[in-house]
Amino acid sequence: MSRDLHVGMIVPSSNLTMETELPRMLAAREQILPEERFVFHAARARMQHVTPEQLVAMNAQAKRAAAELADARPDVVATACLVAIMAQGPGYHCTAEDDITTALRAEGSQAPVVSSAGALLSGITALGVSRVAIITPYMPPLTQAVIAYLEDAGVEVVDSLSLEVPDNLAVARLDPADLREHHRKLDLSRAEALVLSACVQMPSLPAIAPVQDEIGIPVLSAATATTHRILTELGLDPRVPGAGALLAG
Repeated sequence: MSRDLHVGMIVPSSNLTMETELPRMLAAREQILPEERFVFHAARARMQHVTPEQLVAMNAQAKRAAAELADARPDVVATACLVAIMAQGPGYHCTAEDDITTALRAEGSQAPVVSSAGALLSGITALGVSRVAIITPYMPPLTQAVIAYLEDAGVEVVDSLSLEVPDNLAVARLDPADLREHHRKLDLSRAEALVLSACVQMPSLPAIAPVQDEIGIPVLSAATATTHRILTELGLDPRVPGAGALLAG
């Protein structure tokens, strides 16, 4: 017998990729586990440009968005703007997850909460690695904020590449095929894993498996890490075909 699993998502208003890549991954999972069916519900928070000011303003809308999602009684809620959380300083994902949990509980929802920032950290831990290289779409100061966040959590960033795209809609329109070339600009000699997209808005899913096959180390993204954490919180085997080592099950 199949069952519906309801996934609530808090997304930036200009995000096009969170509601694309996560459903694609979980639809691929349904092909091998047809007894599961995932249903998605999104609440939006205004953000058009990836600037510190707009990121702070977007974070302030998370409780309102959580309250709206609570009405749908989701089985899990994921908040998906990695840099909005990481730009607030090390460890802020714990605060963000707690605030959203409080808002859900106040509305009678018992759903666990996942943040893409916390999921990236737990995904790196799940792979058993501590040295990564990263690619981001951000301007260099925001990439440095991500690096500082990861390194505060004990993850060494051995190299990074900033694509310097400040407009969030433009980030969503980047061609994931280009990542098959971009990663060659990184020094991966000390890397134990590659974060191909440290941003849930930058599309990367079609490139994950090919790049992993080429470089011979695990490749993950903010989106695959978020999917891994969603499945784990639901008590399911974190397995999605074609989505890289983290989701190999």
